Amino acid sequence: MGDAGTKLVMLMPAIIFLLVALVEIIRPRRALRFGRLRRWTTGLILFAGNRATAWLLAWIIAIPAAAFWAEKSAIGLFNQIALPIWAEILGTFLLLDFAMWLQHLLTHKLPLLWRLHKVHHADPDIDISTAIRFHPAEIAFSIFWKSGWVILLGVAAPIALAFEAWLAANAAFNHGNIELPRRLDRIVRRFLVTPDMHLVHHSTALPEQQSNYGFALSIWDRLFKTYLAQSAKGRDQQPIGLTEMQDERPTRPGFSLKLPLT
Repeated sequence: MGDAGTKLVMLMPAIIFLLVALVEIIRPRRALRFGRLRRWTTGLILFAGNRATAWLLAWIIAIPAAAFWAEKSAIGLFNQIALPIWAEILGTFLLLDFAMWLQHLLTHKLPLLWRLHKVHHADPDIDISTAIRFHPAEIAFSIFWKSGWVILLGVAAPIALAFEAWLAANAAFNHGNIELPRRLDRIVRRFLVTPDMHLVHHSTALPEQQSNYGFALSIWDRLFKTYLAQSAKGRDQQPIGLTEMQDERPTRPGFSLKLPLT
């Protein structure tokens, strides 16, 4: 991949983010109870904290550095077998996507990780800003998790970076407060997590929160029987967030940053 191609790939999440944000403003899927200003401000503050966390951790471990180290040390699955480049890319995307599905499931099943992840679920609305609403400590865990998988699989650095961009673009898409035509949604969700599919995961109902863990591909939820087509209350009446926080508190940055400690 040349420099121009690499730059385009890395810009894709930002392009998707801006396109989804524009569609949300023009034609939102659901009316927001708490609006955009304070929620987006909180999301951006958390995002800035996440970027700072990633920068600080880069002195210890980073996904591209992990990929280069695995290649130099000749360890990891793809450094042990000779595959055509298309097969290596496909295998990497499938296996890393499964790793992210598994990480997401663990953040709901393990109490310590849930303390961090509930910052994301506490958002009483869902839109593009929810896609960047993660606690910095969860981002730190995610960096170590993904780096471990990159080493285990022996992923090439350019492919790892492309996967990161693809994952971020999908997160922007499926958190968007946008609506696909129902027929199109049924087709797309056979392969990718759609906004309506991910909406179910942000339900206040615990059994619905524990479904649709996919970040990008929908195959893992179908395979492991965690797929749920829609909320029991229907896609238009489904409440969002956490039952115990159906107020404006999660829209505050200070509250959100301190939430794992409560």
